[in-house]
Amino acid sequence: MRAPQPPSLRVLIVEDRAEDAELMVRELRRAGLPCEATRVETATAFRGALGDVQPAVVLADYNMPGFGGMAALEILNASAPHIPLLIVTGSLDEETAAECIKAGAADYVLKTNLVRLAPAVRGAIAFVQSRNDRLAAETALRASERRFRALVEHSWDAIALFAPDGTILYGSPATTRLLGYELPEFVGRNALELIHHDDRAAVAERLQKTMSKPGSGVSVAARVRHQNGSWRHLEGVFTNLVDDPSVGAIVNNYRDVTDRRNLETQIVQSQKMEAVGRLAGGVAHDFNNILTAIGGYADLLLADLPPDDARRQDVAEIHRAAERAASLTQQLLAFSRRQIMQPKVLDLNALVADIDKLLRRLIGEDILLSTVLQPALGNARADPGQLEQVIMNLAVNARDAMPDGGHLTIQTRNVELDANAIAPHPALSPGPYVLLTISDTGMGMSDETKSHIFEPFFTTKPRGKGTGLGLATVYGIIQQSGGHIWAYSELGRGTTMQIYLPRVDLPADPLPEPRTAAADADLRGSATVLLVEDETAVRAVARQLLQRHGYTVLEAANGPGALTLVGTLTRPVDLLLTDVVMPGMSGRELADRLCAAQPGLRVLYMSGYADDAIVRHGMLEPGLAYLEKPFRPATLLRKVQDVLAGSRPRRAKKSRKR
Repeated sequence: MRAPQPPSLRVLIVEDRAEDAELMVRELRRAGLPCEATRVETATAFRGALGDVQPAVVLADYNMPGFGGMAALEILNASAPHIPLLIVTGSLDEETAAECIKAGAADYVLKTNLVRLAPAVRGAIAFVQSRNDRLAAETALRASERRFRALVEHSWDAIALFAPDGTILYGSPATTRLLGYELPEFVGRNALELIHHDDRAAVAERLQKTMSKPGSGVSVAARVRHQNGSWRHLEGVFTNLVDDPSVGAIVNNYRDVTDRRNLETQIVQSQKMEAVGRLAGGVAHDFNNILTAIGGYADLLLADLPPDDARRQDVAEIHRAAERAASLTQQLLAFSRRQIMQPKVLDLNALVADIDKLLRRLIGEDILLSTVLQPALGNARADPGQLEQVIMNLAVNARDAMPDGGHLTIQTRNVELDANAIAPHPALSPGPYVLLTISDTGMGMSDETKSHIFEPFFTTKPRGKGTGLGLATVYGIIQQSGGHIWAYSELGRGTTMQIYLPRVDLPADPLPEPRTAAADADLRGSATVLLVEDETAVRAVARQLLQRHGYTVLEAANGPGALTLVGTLTRPVDLLLTDVVMPGMSGRELADRLCAAQPGLRVLYMSGYADDAIVRHGMLEPGLAYLEKPFRPATLLRKVQDVLAGSRPRRAKKSRKR
């Protein structure tokens, strides 16, 4: 089988002597270079042949009448510089030969030594191929560099090059966007100087590990100081390319994950509150029933004991202990956002002014209290009692932080928050807010303490001096009100608490007037009350309280029992006092059935459950009378009076089960 023939070499020959051209072709073929030759003698023919023949090589005589090798070379350099040209001539001195090579000729061959022609042609073609390959590689490299530069300069993530000791050798343009530094003030610094002191050792250890693992990636995460002084959470990968001559450094690809970390922190905080809130909500009902019985019987004992009886002090201590337990339960429900809120449209200026005297007595004479209230302040929607608790809690904390006296400032103002303003506070949405600021000149807090202040049961006070629920309660109330609280503090420079409440374009509801203690005779009545309560102790104490104050009390342990009892009566009852959540039949269902038979029946609901159970039974509908356990005798009696004196009750809607 014949071997395949090599392709013919297209040769363009500039020569006025046909026999010389034929000798060149024969020599090439003799040397194993099959070729197809075209001969031209003029510049015009040469230009035309370049396009028609597309030669691989040009062989040109140096001396021709009117047109020669140098003229051909000039045309070739201008129109087809990739085609090599060899000078083939009868005689050529060394100086002229050097000029030809300098002008771009690939080589020169004397006609008297044509045996050199084939090697010279092969060398010229190989040189051109090598040059073309190099140019293609350089073009590809430049394109790759342009792509790399575009990727680096427009990447949302940042890239930095470090020396093994952490010195920054290079920073991509994203550095300015992520950390605020202009590149000249970033490059040349030691990266460890920008790392939070608590994270510095870990980052240094990761750098050392990177140095021991050339070419592999080592993950790293740290807080890095922004140009404005804040700390940003960065995550990245160190790659050791110190031995790579094109890099010669440790490469750090990193991104800003501050928003994600803040969100994770909020989720963890929310989960903590949800877990403890579920626990608190689960025990609240039984605990509040027990506290209602304890407090109620303590009040009955106090009413029966003579004023000079030594046992009154013991009973009063029992009552105070029950009240502290009830307050603790309310705090648990508040920080877990499970307490029952009664929101109103508030004028914060009026609220602050209303509790001003109480605050001054609370913080003491050695602390100066200043209020800076913005005129024409917008209104917010919140529970006034709960918001008072927030202000009182923060004022007490400020007082404790200023044992030697100081300055407490309460300020209100309208604010408009845009996307930039809420960037540090992902829980907020852009829009109009009312800002309540409470600042003190106390001892301040460290960053570590500040990161835990809203956690349940966290306290810096000595054992036995605090429950750790104060700020957790504040946090829960503000969150349940649709707002946000933010703390700013530095050791030795005081603390500022900022509370953002969404602004509403509605007129403020009037604040409730403080009620004076009613005399025992003023709480008496003569109506007939149907008392329905599944907890025996609560039912017994409520019955005694009502009977002692003139009411006729009919009692039942559950809904079916109450319906049976009412069916035996010859006259209607005036008031249904019922627990909300009972086995078999809820208080709401019982009230619906009794009101259908007796439209004029007044209804007062009571419960010790948290707000989610109350919502499920429809207790937050406007117009329904509700009493939260545990309650004081006067509270129960006054509420009974109010319901009996009210207008004809609205027919309750059917409750929806969730």
